[in-house]
Amino acid sequence: MPSFRNYGVIYSSFFIALILSIMPLPLFLTVFRPEWLLMMLLYWTLAMPHKIGSFHAFILGLILDLLLGSTIGMHAISLPVFSYAFAINFQQIRCFSIAKTTIIVGFIVFLNQLFLYVISLSQQEIVFHGYYFLGVFTSMLIWPWFFLFMRAIRLKFNVAEKL
Repeated sequence: MPSFRNYGVIYSSFFIALILSIMPLPLFLTVFRPEWLLMMLLYWTLAMPHKIGSFHAFILGLILDLLLGSTIGMHAISLPVFSYAFAINFQQIRCFSIAKTTIIVGFIVFLNQLFLYVISLSQQEIVFHGYYFLGVFTSMLIWPWFFLFMRAIRLKFNVAEKL
């Protein structure tokens, strides 16, 4: 029974992140949208690297591609790559302060945005705007509070590594 509850908490958090990723915003705020799904995936990869990883990232990426109407496979390729990079270094990242972790998460979000931009550019001619990367800064701004909130949720519901 605890295993079902643990997976329920994790999958519910992924569902909420998907909803936040597609939630309509006013036009001037869309450039500031944080990468909710990537941050949620990075948190669970850091907290439970042996249970949540590249397979979950691939499935969530496919779902996000379908929800956003983007080219199938864009997020399904990028999310597992960055999730794997985070998972193989989870022991080192856990030892870092929250400020260093924020910088690492910001770098990963930037690389993800750059990767998605290059894929979009290969599909069609798009104009580059400097505003495209503002979501990186809002993701970095939100990460410390997001991390502490998710840790509190994980401890409250007693989501453990041993599922």
